[in-house]
Amino acid sequence: MNTIWIVLPILTLLMFDLGLTLRFEDFGKVFRRPWPIAVALVGQLVLLPLIALGLAWAFNLTPVFFIGLILIACCPGGSSSNIFSKLAGGDVALSVILTALSSIITLFTIPLIMSWATRIVGESVGITLPVGNLIKQNLLLMLLPVLVGIGIHYIWPNAAGRIDKVLSRLAFPLLMVLITVFFIQHYRTILDNLGRVGVCVTALILVAITCSSLLSRLVRNSAEQRKTVVIEVGMQNAAQAIAIASSPFIFANEEMAIPAILYSLMMNVVLLIYVYCVKSR
Repeated sequence: MNTIWIVLPILTLLMFDLGLTLRFEDFGKVFRRPWPIAVALVGQLVLLPLIALGLAWAFNLTPVFFIGLILIACCPGGSSSNIFSKLAGGDVALSVILTALSSIITLFTIPLIMSWATRIVGESVGITLPVGNLIKQNLLLMLLPVLVGIGIHYIWPNAAGRIDKVLSRLAFPLLMVLITVFFIQHYRTILDNLGRVGVCVTALILVAITCSSLLSRLVRNSAEQRKTVVIEVGMQNAAQAIAIASSPFIFANEEMAIPAILYSLMMNVVLLIYVYCVKSR
């Protein structure tokens, strides 16, 4: 079974659901709440890829896993971050706009970062990046479903609310189905590399959320905003990373998706522990 035919519908549904919760007016919040938004975007779009780069070198990852780690690090925030922010007592409205902004901005940053990463470590082992195909796939699977969701929100707001209730509950189970299928197909490779890649991925999550928390404190975000920033930086859109890695039009390399699979598992463990800790206080 080719997992791409599972991940593409899941990714499209997740982005469509994000659009159902957005209005164009929401983007005006960027100017009313610049600091928490700026901190989260810097953490997610700048710090996370830089930390991934340093860890990939430090752990001496193979080119396939090196590129896979950079890929998950430069993807946008995951749709489940809104649920985690709510559970942690964070700023849910801030979480929604951050997920939307990162999803739009990464349409432009992913091709740039991945082109660089592929040239540095990939071309020597035959890994190339068709940038045009990457841009087309991201526009089709990321931007278009969001715009359709926003349109439905405006035209049929009540229906949009009902659809969102269903899709938001399905998001996490669908991602777990994808991870399970992927694990069954590649369990030997995953188990053989679980030590090095798993520790590297976990270190990426821990360092990233620690840095984002410190940066958030530095600019004196509120406790609710700080929780949301930590969750947004730590929770990445693993479905998009898997779609890019395994797509026959881009990398066509399912092993490259293993860092994203491990990241998806560990980010939920780490952030659930984080939510439990902040709720216990």
